[in-house]
Amino acid sequence: MAEAGRFDYNGERAREVSFPLGGIGTGSIGLSGGGRLIDWEVMNRPNKGVTNGISHFAVRAERDGAVLDARILNGPYLGNRTGDFPADTSRNFGFGARRDSLVGMPHFRSNTFEGRFPVAKLIFRDDRFPGEVELLAFNPFIPLADRDSSMPVAMFEITFANTGDAPIDYTAVGVIGHGLRPPTRATSGRSDGLTWARAATDEEPPDAADYAELILATDAAQTSRQTHLYRGHWFDALEVYWKDLNAPGPFTERDYGSPDYAGGMGRNRDSSLVAAHVTVAAGERKTVRFLIGWYAPNFRKYWVSPVWHFRQASGASGQWKNWYATEWPGVDAVGAEALARWDELRDRTVAFRDALYGSTLPGPVLDAAAANLSTLKSPTSLRLEDGTFYGWEGCHPNAGSCEGSCTHVWNYAQALPFLFPALERSMREADYRYNQDEVGGMSFRLSLPLGTKVATERPCADGQFGDVMKLYRDWRLSGDTDWLREMWPYAKRSIEYAWSPDNPDRWDPERTGVLWGRQHHTLDMELFGPNSWLTGFYLGALDAGARMAEAVGDSDFAAEVRAIRDRGKAWVSEHLFNGEYFVQRIDLSDRTILRPFIASERAIGVLGDGVEALYWSTEHKELQYQVGEGCLIDQVLAQWHARLYGLDDVFDRDQVVSALRAIHRYNHFERLDDIYNACRVFGLYDESGTIVASWPDPGNKPAVPVPYAQETMHGMEYAFAQLLMAYGLFDEGVAVTAAVRDRYDGAKRNPWNEIECGSNYARSMASWGAVVMLAGFEADAAAGRLAFRPALRDGGRSRAFWSGPPAYGTFEMRAGQIQLDVLGGSLRICRLGLPIGVDAPTDLRVNGRSIGFDMFDGDLVFEPVELQAGVRIEVDGPGISLAGLVDLATLDGQSSPTEPMVVTA
Repeated sequence: MAEAGRFDYNGERAREVSFPLGGIGTGSIGLSGGGRLIDWEVMNRPNKGVTNGISHFAVRAERDGAVLDARILNGPYLGNRTGDFPADTSRNFGFGARRDSLVGMPHFRSNTFEGRFPVAKLIFRDDRFPGEVELLAFNPFIPLADRDSSMPVAMFEITFANTGDAPIDYTAVGVIGHGLRPPTRATSGRSDGLTWARAATDEEPPDAADYAELILATDAAQTSRQTHLYRGHWFDALEVYWKDLNAPGPFTERDYGSPDYAGGMGRNRDSSLVAAHVTVAAGERKTVRFLIGWYAPNFRKYWVSPVWHFRQASGASGQWKNWYATEWPGVDAVGAEALARWDELRDRTVAFRDALYGSTLPGPVLDAAAANLSTLKSPTSLRLEDGTFYGWEGCHPNAGSCEGSCTHVWNYAQALPFLFPALERSMREADYRYNQDEVGGMSFRLSLPLGTKVATERPCADGQFGDVMKLYRDWRLSGDTDWLREMWPYAKRSIEYAWSPDNPDRWDPERTGVLWGRQHHTLDMELFGPNSWLTGFYLGALDAGARMAEAVGDSDFAAEVRAIRDRGKAWVSEHLFNGEYFVQRIDLSDRTILRPFIASERAIGVLGDGVEALYWSTEHKELQYQVGEGCLIDQVLAQWHARLYGLDDVFDRDQVVSALRAIHRYNHFERLDDIYNACRVFGLYDESGTIVASWPDPGNKPAVPVPYAQETMHGMEYAFAQLLMAYGLFDEGVAVTAAVRDRYDGAKRNPWNEIECGSNYARSMASWGAVVMLAGFEADAAAGRLAFRPALRDGGRSRAFWSGPPAYGTFEMRAGQIQLDVLGGSLRICRLGLPIGVDAPTDLRVNGRSIGFDMFDGDLVFEPVELQAGVRIEVDGPGISLAGLVDLATLDGQSSPTEPMVVTA
């Protein structure tokens, strides 16, 4: 139920928009709500606010050799009119609106912006310009196709609609600044149907850390170009450019033939221009295409790690190639391939967009799932030389924030494993091969270059056991049991570390199935003693471990860990549930809790001088940074993981429902100014949100509670919302999701930049879990099984997008029929799990041909079918009904069912 206008960012709602265009691990260029090219983050690090000089698009209309109008292809300027504090100049605030925004040049009086990631569409209107102009901007984003989705390129289609009564000669102009480290050398040319201008670092060899290339290209039939805009002083380049733009006919070439040394007053870097010319008859439309490509092949480790004390591996270099530099030899090759394959790349990207946005999901839920995919195209995401995916937690304005594919943050991110599963598997491989010590303890941060050893980072419980659960997910999605056999020894050591005598944090030395010791976690400190949050990860890992052990023939270990899990689950249910929600079992006044960890302690850097200094408050005479009787948003988080991955329930179902209701009652606020917040502020005033922790009885609140307690961490909010919906509390789940997205409405914050510890924060990709969970989607590629148990309908249909195994597509259910369409990939299946309550079908067809089938345990079983793009499976039967599915039209303001609804098996 995508509400009309939710994906339109017009007027004030365009103020904060920066829509990232780029490849996975390549960096990106931001497209503003008015069509400006902002946030040029293409040089191997974040670069918020940098515009690459006067890079822009412009348009011109002429007839019979006379210019009718010309203007920059931008809508109204919504920036600070006094000036900004950008990263690329210190002389701006107090100097007026940013000159590089081109606000001083004629532009369009209005524009609309439709953002449905990964495609943005802008329509420009102005009575002074004859006709309408439309800009379509995208980058290849195709599930499973990680190569095509990792191209360092942004692609633009400019369409002219001649609304007049006579032909008009239109020109679309692209200008690109030479925003590399000067000096730069520019060239331009036309060959093989392409017209291009290219800038490259001068006086640096291609293997230098600062070497880079940029290209602007078009495949238009009629073109002109300027290798250089006018090279002068002051504002001369723009002055002469505007004169050239307003002259009829092709641009006259200008090529100085020498590098740019940022001459004159030191503020005038070179730019290049490429123009496409097209004649459009009255009442017709024509489109020209431009691309901007970049190539910064050599990644240099520009940061140090004072907190986590990473040591450089012996003989290791602090510089390596970006993965894309091993796939394309230069920016020319990137541009040539993108233009040659333009229609294919656009059509597959648009097909993904349309399939996703065609889902019967509530508007806020769909918005959250799609918008946060943009994090994969931001500088948060890298691809190392061998293709391994690596992620920061987020981005500082000009550097990464919190390195190392942090396991307890990336635990939440569900977009990568279900859309680009090969890249997610590379994260498992890197974690296990480089982050695990000889006794099974894992650092939760991966240092670069690969092979660098960690000196003092302690294992964290949620990250370590979350990796085990994710390994199970990744195996089920891939069906690659040989890969599982390769990874299993690492995962087994991870589990055994819980009771290892070499574990100084004494997690579960007696194999009780409960974590008792010192437990590091994503809130950056440690809990002591049993709690459902971290023990839940342990229980989930034990379940996943038992299943994987059986798959590789380790039956004894499977039996052992299953017994441990059963003991732990029973203990948690009996001892940690207080009748309303789950709590941490701890006596805050008992200082002796810390004693077992003093002698064997591993220091944790700048955080303190020891466990007692960190965790004992002499003034308050109690332990610090604990939850105690508090109500924690993530207290049943492991249940979310279990549902997404097809694992058994971690906790008692009735207790989960009660806990979810309590979290909503105590942690969700319709107005965030109803609480005090000493932490980071991600929501304020009349905005709604769900905070990390609350204490229903204020007398039980620790004097110094768990960090970040009053923050609204978006990934946690999304996971909580999805659990609400999974247990039938749909109104509440949609409202929790909407509260986040309403804070990112384009007027207050950028819809494509959810923040936490920096911009483009990885945890927010938890939002993709709703796509999986509300479809009730399960995949067991090794068994050739797909299953769907949808939760929602929109009137007479239920429609879902699915991906994760080596294929992807859509699932639709109507009264009397189920339809499965494959959009890409390849997967052999022989079982199809049907929604609960569907009676025996009467017919099964593959591309219109009926095939035989049996029913077994609620599944259709048939001879193997190869799922490839274009394959359609149809299942007919009078028992196929949408009864029991929640109708989206009833969600707004309606009471939720009192009984939990089964969404996944």
